[in-house]
Amino acid sequence: MISGVGSDTWLMANRWWFMAFQGSSSYTPTEQFPVLLMPDSPPSRGFPFGIILIVLIIVGVPVVAIYLHSIRSGRSMRDTMKDVSGVGGEDVPDSIDSTGHTDARLTSRAIGRSASDRPYITHVTAADLDQDGLLDVLVSDATTNRVSWIRQEAPGQFSERVISPFLMAPARTQVIDIDLDGDLDVLIAGLGSLFPSNEKLGQVLILENNGTESFTPHVVAKRLPRVADVRASDLDGDGDLDLAVAAFGAEEGNLTWLENQGEWNFLSHPLHSLSGTIDVIPEDIDGDGDVDLVCLVSQEWEEIHAYLNDGSGQFEFKLLYGSGNDDYGSSGISLADLDADGDLDLLYTNGDGFDYSPPQPRPWHGVQWLENDGDLNFTFHRLTDFPGAYAPTALDFDGDGDLDLVAVSCFNYWNTPAAQSLIWLENNGDRTFTTHALANDPTHQITIAVGDFNNDGTPDLVTGGMHFYAPYDRIGRITLWTNQSSDENASP
Repeated sequence: MISGVGSDTWLMANRWWFMAFQGSSSYTPTEQFPVLLMPDSPPSRGFPFGIILIVLIIVGVPVVAIYLHSIRSGRSMRDTMKDVSGVGGEDVPDSIDSTGHTDARLTSRAIGRSASDRPYITHVTAADLDQDGLLDVLVSDATTNRVSWIRQEAPGQFSERVISPFLMAPARTQVIDIDLDGDLDVLIAGLGSLFPSNEKLGQVLILENNGTESFTPHVVAKRLPRVADVRASDLDGDGDLDLAVAAFGAEEGNLTWLENQGEWNFLSHPLHSLSGTIDVIPEDIDGDGDVDLVCLVSQEWEEIHAYLNDGSGQFEFKLLYGSGNDDYGSSGISLADLDADGDLDLLYTNGDGFDYSPPQPRPWHGVQWLENDGDLNFTFHRLTDFPGAYAPTALDFDGDGDLDLVAVSCFNYWNTPAAQSLIWLENNGDRTFTTHALANDPTHQITIAVGDFNNDGTPDLVTGGMHFYAPYDRIGRITLWTNQSSDENASP
């Protein structure tokens, strides 16, 4: 053994080092560091350098590991030490003032089909599909493998019906007049499988509105890697709507844009071949008057990319952000001028827990604001910790004239009753935000849409639940949250 040091103690320190960096409990120390394990020799009679060395290793290696982990996760040393030590168990993060109830600013009710089974809702869209002046909800349902329309037939009265053919794991919808005939069509991204697969199961489907509350389906792209998102915009400046398609895949994925050739025919143009693209947003991110693409790439990449359009459908790549943590759990982006300075900022959540069995949050999950400083330079602001965070969405929630944020959680510590599924980040007007816990029931909320459902001038919310792991005591399929912020009796 090393002079003055017991072999068991040395092996323990050696194991600490490897586990700190690799997370493995099956490691055999002698296989990695055989040169450090010396034959037995008599204990040293001089100064106990060996003891000092092993004390430094036992104390220093964990500190270094925690320090490196704090850099990797973007959290402070103090918070990282709490995570490693397990102090507080399954506590909700300190940044959320959790009281374990629905805030008085909101009243909630289930709409649409009842949640008789455990629902797998992937996306909700708020839109007035029949253009009758009342907002409806489009539901992407991976339980039934259909897209349905929750129609608001009269103020506060909703009915649901299926409008799509069978489509394995619909991931997202956009309501837009694709064929420019004056009514609203439905654009659908189809994963083909909710769970990872390298098979080419993805497709893009358009439901053409016939003007009589009936729809004709057109499959405009198929045999793709699992398609997580599709959005329509005029990308080549020719006056019709093209499509941007994010194919998440599994080990293989891609980002393409589909050029509209007319008569429901589209020509594919590849932009990248990376797996894990979740969101693709057509917006003029560089302010030059044409439509660019901003996409979020998860998996091992954990990056936000821009594809800058020259106005004719030719794109130049620009990296906007990279986390440096390949386990960051990117879960969603949106764009909004959060600081009202005239350019588009990035709103960003990392809360994906699908990679773990059972699914679980990670200590670095939360909500971020990437402030646009001009020339496509962004400053990162961590707004709040929020386990399992998804769907960052800007709105003026409290009606004070500036943009706030809301977000939901799918992977929180649900065995803790006060763990929140819906939060509001109040804009204080000085580039800071105060986080408010809004609701803890239902749990496992993964998607959110904003709209004024009761036409009272305040934004309401609709959320969807992805309940594919326990506990199942607070299930909610589709929940409408009516905003009472304009009510003088609402809590401050």
